[in-house]
Amino acid sequence: MAYLGNSPARSFISFESQVFTIVNSQTAYTLDHSVTNENDIRLVINNIVQEPGSGKAYTASGTTLTLSAALVNGTDEMYCVFLGRAVGTVNAPAGSVDTAQLASEAVTDAKVASSIITGQTAETSIATDDLILLSDTSASGALKKMTRANFVSGVGKDNTPAFYATASSNQTISNTTFTKMLFQTESFDTDSAYDASNSTFTVPSGEDGLYCFYNNIRMPLSDGEESAFLLNVNGTNNLFTGQQNYPGNNSSFYHQYVTMVNLSAGDVVYLNMYVTSSGTRTTNSGYCYFSGFKIGK
Repeated sequence: MAYLGNSPARSFISFESQVFTIVNSQTAYTLDHSVTNENDIRLVINNIVQEPGSGKAYTASGTTLTLSAALVNGTDEMYCVFLGRAVGTVNAPAGSVDTAQLASEAVTDAKVASSIITGQTAETSIATDDLILLSDTSASGALKKMTRANFVSGVGKDNTPAFYATASSNQTISNTTFTKMLFQTESFDTDSAYDASNSTFTVPSGEDGLYCFYNNIRMPLSDGEESAFLLNVNGTNNLFTGQQNYPGNNSSFYHQYVTMVNLSAGDVVYLNMYVTSSGTRTTNSGYCYFSGFKIGK
């Protein structure tokens, strides 16, 4: 006849027992074999089987047997029968381990297949409530999770600090002289780094990197006269940014330039203009502006 599970015994078997020596006023006794709990033994006192469990006659854990009340030597007798002793181990049946059997964070990196992530199809879009897993190379490839919002906020550049300032009045430019250009009205200044009172931009702490600056000046020049811009960094005209020759007769032209420069935190930047002309020239403030923004590291 076939059986499900382990085959039944084909001969009589007996369970191991242990007789205790009673000690007056003592409630804790040592078992010969370790048990999981009191249900692994049958305790008999004065030929009466006792009820196991907390608040009952006894409890047991490991090799410690604890009675709910002490016995008297010479009057009481006690023994236990071990109802089952492990003689080997077997693998748990497939699908028998559930979440409740696993301790929190019990599954380590070593127990996770390396292909569990790389073998999956790459996502082409991310939902707002999706969690993104990252492999932290500084922590031996430990997986970390972040939300879509966290991920997006840390990707790419926002091109700040950035500022845009315009001239609030016309300005006289002297012949063959470096003239500091004035832009007294801020349209925007993301990091409060532009000082309109001095028409200077100061690189904020932690914002060193590559910057782009550009400007427009409207001013008349005659035939053959020239203009040039120099970006002044920390008091030094070290970046020549353009030169223009003008045909015509005392016509207004737009003088423009774009330049890029690596700056460090604390660097102070402003714009100088230089002209060669037959005399002083005056800008048209309605068309004069100075702007800049950070490109990256």
